[in-house]
Amino acid sequence: MNGVRQRGQEWIEGWIVKDEEEEEGMEVTTRTLLVALGGAGEFSLESKMMEKEREDEIEDMSMSPPSIGSMQIAGSNGFGHSMEFMSQAYLPNMYTEIDIKVQDSSFNQDPPLPIYLKFEDVEFRVIDSQSASNNPVKTMMSKVGTQHHVEEDRYKKILKSITGSIGPGEILALMGPSGSGKTTLLRVVGGRLIDNVKGKITYNDIRFNPAVKRRIGFVTQEDVLFPQLTVEETLIFSAFLRLPSNMSKQQKYSRVENTVKDLSLERCRHTKIGGGYLKGISGGERKRTSIGYEILVDPSLLLLDEPTSGLDSTSANRLLLTLQGLAKGGRTIITTIHQPSSRIFHMFDKLLLISEGYPIYYGKAKDSMQYFSSLRFIPEIPMNPAEFLLDLATGQVNNISVPLDILKDQESADSSKAVINYLQVKYKDTLEPKEKGENHGAANTPEHLQLAIQVKKDWTVSWCDQFVILYKRTFRARSKDYFDKLRLVQALGIALLLGLLWWKSSINTEAQVRDQVGLMFYICIFWTSSCIFGAVYVFPFEKVYLVKERKADMYRLSVYYASSTLCDMVAHVFYPTFFMVILYFMAGFKRTVACFFLTLFAVWLIAITSQGAGELFGAAVMSIQRAGMVASLILMLFLLTGGYYVQHVPKMMQWLKYLSFVYYGFRLLLKVQYSGEQPYECESEGGCRTLQSSPSFDTVNLEGGLTEAWVLVVMALCFRVLAYFCLRRRIDICN
Repeated sequence: MNGVRQRGQEWIEGWIVKDEEEEEGMEVTTRTLLVALGGAGEFSLESKMMEKEREDEIEDMSMSPPSIGSMQIAGSNGFGHSMEFMSQAYLPNMYTEIDIKVQDSSFNQDPPLPIYLKFEDVEFRVIDSQSASNNPVKTMMSKVGTQHHVEEDRYKKILKSITGSIGPGEILALMGPSGSGKTTLLRVVGGRLIDNVKGKITYNDIRFNPAVKRRIGFVTQEDVLFPQLTVEETLIFSAFLRLPSNMSKQQKYSRVENTVKDLSLERCRHTKIGGGYLKGISGGERKRTSIGYEILVDPSLLLLDEPTSGLDSTSANRLLLTLQGLAKGGRTIITTIHQPSSRIFHMFDKLLLISEGYPIYYGKAKDSMQYFSSLRFIPEIPMNPAEFLLDLATGQVNNISVPLDILKDQESADSSKAVINYLQVKYKDTLEPKEKGENHGAANTPEHLQLAIQVKKDWTVSWCDQFVILYKRTFRARSKDYFDKLRLVQALGIALLLGLLWWKSSINTEAQVRDQVGLMFYICIFWTSSCIFGAVYVFPFEKVYLVKERKADMYRLSVYYASSTLCDMVAHVFYPTFFMVILYFMAGFKRTVACFFLTLFAVWLIAITSQGAGELFGAAVMSIQRAGMVASLILMLFLLTGGYYVQHVPKMMQWLKYLSFVYYGFRLLLKVQYSGEQPYECESEGGCRTLQSSPSFDTVNLEGGLTEAWVLVVMALCFRVLAYFCLRRRIDICN
């Protein structure tokens, strides 16, 4: 046992020594690489000078892994092979990759505002639903207790006294097992969680505010992207919405092109994102697109939630190299990561290891092994440092030697808990005072940085420019729904069916008048229901996209709503027009130009008002299941009070018909199609009568003007205003 422990200690010490010799070894490695590259032929003087510049660039890189010459390649369970046994053919490729990333990186733009992030004694808690009990005796006893204990019992702590700091040029990794609170801490630091948060979080010694919000990029674990857009379209629309207006179109396109190349998205740039039943790019490509969506605008503080999930080791390594390039440009980067490879682990500057919501290590990533070895936690076999740390965070100490006094008098079931408690206590006694004394007790951030971060950034583009961009994106994303073949067949088929059923109908008799009035009401019903259900699901479906982009302050909510409703209006105008052109002449309606266009205008008003009502129902409920149910109930109520099924409504229920836009739409169609003085029943015994005397028009004054048109216009506007405020309220709650 002592021999195993000694070998583990030697392995740890060797790894630490290699880290300390990184800078010295880098120079030796670079010369070795130049020799390897020069084996195939001689270099010109110019080439040697370029390589010398590359040496200096590589030496300046603040990389946490050991030098390339002394770095070891990790197998499934440890560092199995030394670099010196690698083939000469691999060395030039590896050098070329690093050189490209440093020299040709597109992120070496003007440096962003530096952000020094500090978080001290951060706690987050949620209401524990299991704490509520239906037992009346327990409820009575809880009331007897003090208010403090009752309050504490209601909440469950997710984060417990977490302290740390990070500055520009650094990458902080949040590690820990699933459910340890990594993502929660990331959301708290990014300002996504504000309620029930305790502690102090500052950005350049300034608390979170709207000005800070726009300097933060957040890459969520779930890839929230429009499935109908291609990778390139997704990045282009993001660039034009978020990049400053002083950049030309060519510069924005160039930024997109460089981002596509840096994230290796060339092969799928013209492929749709996909999702659900729509085929698209792979999971790894979708993750890289999500990252490109954020890094495109060069945020000062970049937060990433599990960015390497779904990526192979090579792609993950390339992604971390890209993040290193971003950090070197003066950005502050924090990422959660579950179990990185040894190569990726070496790229982190700082590490925060969390166990059950409580930190057990914070400091430089390369010093983590030395810290735990000083606590007598030593791996008995060579293993990935990240794997070793996660084992400690979960209390699983298989193949790890631990201090004997920890497990003394502990059962096997309690051994994991004992290890975690021991590490938490050591952190509290050793690392936390050091962090608070060195960084949080140090001098404040320079005053000019404090002032700069409080300056709220204006919108990158004007309201009109945002509208044009969002209108194009919305139309592109929904164009498949707008011009769906089934939708076109539906309009065509129903128009032909109705035209054949009412072929060359007339109004010579009372029965024929009732038939045409029934057709008018069906037209009203059909387009009311089609437009309501075409609009009621729009906002519930796009809620996740809207919440994400509003949290990033990409655009004004008014711009989104205006572009959405006007874009959808195209379809709600096109299909009724197509429908009426076919049906109007087949059904034998009045053949005058004025009457045709007035009838078409009335159908448009019905469709547009119904669309506004559907948007209102969807925005008020914001649930796909409940929105359809609410729309069905209200639509049924409006149809019953529309003036066809029941013309003489009881006085106590008459107020309902004045809320029904079906009622006004139906009356408007009758007024534009028929004239009160028009004769009919001329072949009857009593002679000709006027249409106004028909029982079908008892409650409609055919000569009463077109007041219903103005009522529908007002209702369409009111529905949309109410829908906008409902949408704002719902989105603000989500934010």
